[in-house]
Amino acid sequence: MNEVRENYAQVAEMLGGRETLRNAPHNPLEAHELLIRGLPGKALAHLVESFVVLTWDAALGNAIGMSLRTYQRHTGARAKVLNQEQSGRTWKLAEILAKATEVFGSREDAEQWLKRPATGLNQFRPIDLLATPAGVELVESFLNRLDYGVYT
Repeated sequence: MNEVRENYAQVAEMLGGRETLRNAPHNPLEAHELLIRGLPGKALAHLVESFVVLTWDAALGNAIGMSLRTYQRHTGARAKVLNQEQSGRTWKLAEILAKATEVFGSREDAEQWLKRPATGLNQFRPIDLLATPAGVELVESFLNRLDYGVYT
């Protein structure tokens, strides 16, 4: 149970922590309720501004489900709330980035991994696969295999 709390704390911190989320979720039900209400636009802005390697491009826009122009509108009006789909995708990106940081040892290495074709993903870049639920599942499964030392 502590591992679940720790994972949620890491994801919440990537999204700006208490400063942006007010009450950071500690379990799946709390996360669900937060995402139903919609993440504040400043949570997405915080995530993007904290990138070490990644920048806003078409792949990141597809992963979030948002054009660059829409992202700019959200960052211009940080009080604006993301819709449920954008909130879920933003949360999932932060979750995957937290897991990849754990697996690769640094945020920079995790972001580099997201941008590079991966042999275990049939030479697809992980960031490109985040555009669909099936792709997200592939990336999560691959990260878990890497975490357990199963290289395929």
